[in-house]
Amino acid sequence: MNVLLHICCGPCLIYPLQRLMAQGVKAKGFFYNPNIHPLSEYNRRKEAVIGLSSGLEFEVEYARYNPLEFSQAIGTDQSLPQRCMHCWKLRLDETAAFAKKNGFDAFTSTLLVSPYQNQESLQELGIQAAKQAGVDFYYEDFRAGFRQAHNEARAKGIYCQKYCGCNYSESERNIRVKK
Repeated sequence: MNVLLHICCGPCLIYPLQRLMAQGVKAKGFFYNPNIHPLSEYNRRKEAVIGLSSGLEFEVEYARYNPLEFSQAIGTDQSLPQRCMHCWKLRLDETAAFAKKNGFDAFTSTLLVSPYQNQESLQELGIQAAKQAGVDFYYEDFRAGFRQAHNEARAKGIYCQKYCGCNYSESERNIRVKK
């Protein structure tokens, strides 16, 4: 099977890629994250993926960075959990379309490794994106490897971010830290 793996960040890439490789799945990465704010944060995360993937000899396609796509996707629906649903849908739809256009059998996402994301919603959105694009969605609950992967990332000096990515999650994190 030939799978396109949407990548949100370097640390979250580690375990899903290990799982796919262990199963003999041929995978290619797709870094598409118009939600990440600010540009300097986007660049840090992209550089972390570049460094990790080159060390693993894992090919990654880097999509355009256009934060306007994120803003348009969430519109005025900026509260939790709605904005996350819009954000996930945007990224999974784009990944599915890229997978179909480039001849992949299926797609999946490193978002499925995070214990902070709603697994059921991600699965549902992945299935919807797959139907819309005409490609399969490869679902696996990767959360079992989250801590191990983040520990490995820290040990290797791979950048580990402090918030999900968007300006809203950054603000919410800063408020929590101040308290």
